[in-house]
Amino acid sequence: MAKKPLRHLECKEVTYEAKRWCLLEKLRQKTVQIMEALEGFHLETIVHGSVARGDVDRESDIDVFTPHQVSSFVVETALDNAHLPINRRLVVQATPTYAMKAYIEIDENTSVSFPLMKMRKVESEFYRFGGEATPEKLRNEQRVCGVDKRLMLIEPDEKGHMESAIIGREEQVAKLLGISVETVLDRVHALLRRDEIGRTGVFIEKELSINETFEMVLKRLADQNPAVRRRLKIA
Repeated sequence: MAKKPLRHLECKEVTYEAKRWCLLEKLRQKTVQIMEALEGFHLETIVHGSVARGDVDRESDIDVFTPHQVSSFVVETALDNAHLPINRRLVVQATPTYAMKAYIEIDENTSVSFPLMKMRKVESEFYRFGGEATPEKLRNEQRVCGVDKRLMLIEPDEKGHMESAIIGREEQVAKLLGISVETVLDRVHALLRRDEIGRTGVFIEKELSINETFEMVLKRLADQNPAVRRRLKIA
């Protein structure tokens, strides 16, 4: 079930049971394996979301992201050398104004992604908004602050985490996370809108065939779609 944004001010301490700590360790070990495979090919990576923050549950995904435009051949070679399966490959563009991204699905709950276009500031800060962690932080068992899909700020502590609603505290949250207020307001707007009208479809989502590369598909889409061509020109 999707987690709904909380509009009223709420603050509480959440204490983790042993089962949750074990799940976090298991997910982080799997994440580090993927990140180290990419590191071996000199690719910078982060993980974002609950694995970075620590507030995992049985539905948590592993979302590894390479924050720069890179060669898809290098990414796929790195995964292949580490014997990590590639289940599906997709290009996704959420809206015409957002950068198109490559998604490599390792399994149902695990993916590696990277931008196929230059990202705007609000897009790159999206990851820090939700909480992002480097391989070093995972290896050092560090957890980071970030905001979940309920628009609750998650602040890790020794027992688990503190969580508090961010609506009405956007400037304070932006300062804590080291991002712009505009990014926080953008995410608040997007998640509240999703709660009101439901999840809407993405602008472009295409699964690649075995013989296609991400770069080939991007060129074809740009040739066919003026909106994609316009977005490619954003510097």
